[in-house]
Amino acid sequence: MKHLRIATAAEQSADFRRVLWTGEHTQIVSMTIPPGGEIGEETHPDNDQILIFLSGVGEARIDGEVEPVTDGDLVCVPAGALHNFVNTGPNPLVLFTVYGPPDHAPDAVHHTKEEADAAEESGEDEPPA
Repeated sequence: MKHLRIATAAEQSADFRRVLWTGEHTQIVSMTIPPGGEIGEETHPDNDQILIFLSGVGEARIDGEVEPVTDGDLVCVPAGALHNFVNTGPNPLVLFTVYGPPDHAPDAVHHTKEEADAAEESGEDEPPA
């Protein structure tokens, strides 16, 4: 069993992406998107995703719809939906996300979006088989 204060873990990490726990069917990841940054437009064909926003302000862009997001908001992204999350504020947009099934390599840490993109392109960020 892993026990942690999720808000504290996410708030204390300046990493773009940090896998906090990976199980057989789900995975929890903290993310920090810098001002002016974004996750990047993507689709997860086999993964549902739930995002919980802890601080900052931004936009959720899902299948052509745009909605503001801020601390306390929860957004559900069904498998196959084209999505992106953009930081529109002056401070980091901090969130945690749950993937079902896992989408990233267990214990992966990517300090920047560029590092995360490179790991995905090289295949180093593959979820467990």
